[in-house]
Amino acid sequence: MPNRAIIFHGTGGSPDAVWYPWLDRCLTERGWSVERPSYPRLNEEPIATFLPQVLESHRFDAETVLVGHSGGAALLLAVLGQLEVTVARAVLVAGYSTPPNDEAEPVLQSHYDWDRIRSHAATFVFVNSVGDPYGCDDSQGRAMFDRLGGTLVIRDEGHFGDWNQPFPTFPLLDRLI
Repeated sequence: MPNRAIIFHGTGGSPDAVWYPWLDRCLTERGWSVERPSYPRLNEEPIATFLPQVLESHRFDAETVLVGHSGGAALLLAVLGQLEVTVARAVLVAGYSTPPNDEAEPVLQSHYDWDRIRSHAATFVFVNSVGDPYGCDDSQGRAMFDRLGGTLVIRDEGHFGDWNQPFPTFPLLDRLI
């Protein structure tokens, strides 16, 4: 049974934004250990130099659930491609593996070893929205689901939180974890 979670915020976000503190409280109340790291340079610094910092800053094991939102979800793909252990679950909210829009996306890799990524999470959950304003939409979720399996949830709830979309709670996500 997992009992640790690491919640990665999205591009330009912070660990205190949208539903991250709420999810932290929900899990902590159930006895989980939760980390909400701050990575202000996420998706600004190239993944090749950014990723080692992330890998060195956290402990990953079979009791760990990784949760990433937007750019944080894209980061999870890079993390899982480098781990030597298998985590309990990877939950990608508004995730993407190809450029979702015309903006630079340094968090993306030019190539993904999907078999290696698949081997480092016992289960995957993808939550995407048909109405995502940044292009992190249902087609992005479907593409990752087709390569990695797991559970794909399609909603119509924008970006699941952003500077202009208050999203203080996310009960569905709590249930999926």
